[in-house]
Amino acid sequence: MWEAAALLLLLLLPPLALLARLPRQAALQPAGRAVLITGCDSGFGHLLALRLHRLGFTVFAGCLCPGGEGAQRLLREAASGSGRLRVLPLDVTRERDVAAAKEFVLSNLPETGFWGLVNNAGISTFGETGWLPMEKYEKFVDVNLLGCIRTTLAFLPLLRKYKGRMVFMSSVTAYFTLGNGIYSMTKAAIEKFCDALRLEMKKFGVLVCVIQPGNYARSTNVQPPVNAEQIWNELSEEEKAVYNKEYVQERSDFFNNILKEGCTTGHEVVDAMVDALMSPAPKARYMVAKLKEKLLVFICTVFPTVVMDSILSYAVSKVKLT
Repeated sequence: MWEAAALLLLLLLPPLALLARLPRQAALQPAGRAVLITGCDSGFGHLLALRLHRLGFTVFAGCLCPGGEGAQRLLREAASGSGRLRVLPLDVTRERDVAAAKEFVLSNLPETGFWGLVNNAGISTFGETGWLPMEKYEKFVDVNLLGCIRTTLAFLPLLRKYKGRMVFMSSVTAYFTLGNGIYSMTKAAIEKFCDALRLEMKKFGVLVCVIQPGNYARSTNVQPPVNAEQIWNELSEEEKAVYNKEYVQERSDFFNNILKEGCTTGHEVVDAMVDALMSPAPKARYMVAKLKEKLLVFICTVFPTVVMDSILSYAVSKVKLT
């Protein structure tokens, strides 16, 4: 064991020494640089738009509901500032919204050009696979995955031109799921999309970063508490014949208890997003999570699948279906 560790250290020493000799790059200057953020109505997108505006960026904040409270707060911030924060109506599932956002950005670019695209918009839900109708699967894929791809394809030429950054919102649940498999599925797909994109964009000087938050449900409200009675009432007759109300109640209580443990502020995640946009050498992935969440990710990536399956199966439900 020690021989293997020593060999690994010897292999790592040359690249580490080379990194130590590399000259430090100057910090990025936000003035004159534009960033588009999707999903700014609330949560991380909203906080990031305010932070980047205060740092001096020109911010294009995409909002699903331009007349909503979140968008109005951003507009108030813009009115009291220098006019560098613009609120755009942007539904990432609509091609015409994305095209209109691109045209608006092109018409209002500052002198240094387009620096960053932050694909933050996303939705979450709870339910076992058979509990959710096909329409819900289609909606989640359209928002969480295809929405990212739509905006990426639209702004790729600008990002290549200005050698900018792309930041994607993933989650630690890309590695495991505790009742929100549909959400985990889309985040795992984003991870693979970014793996391909990151390698392809290196030759253009465009950097791609993934943010992997842990449980921030209380600060973002991306996943409100679930109601067992409502879930039961919406189940098909086929599913009701398999499950029982006690099981649905216990699974709902388990999930709601997890939500209650979520962090109440999202500033650490926003810090990571800002670093991804401003650092001379950003990370490919930023995991912002509690120790136990990081431990679950470690188990998922290092141990055989049966280990994680056993842990989650034991934790999830004690109710028998028969």
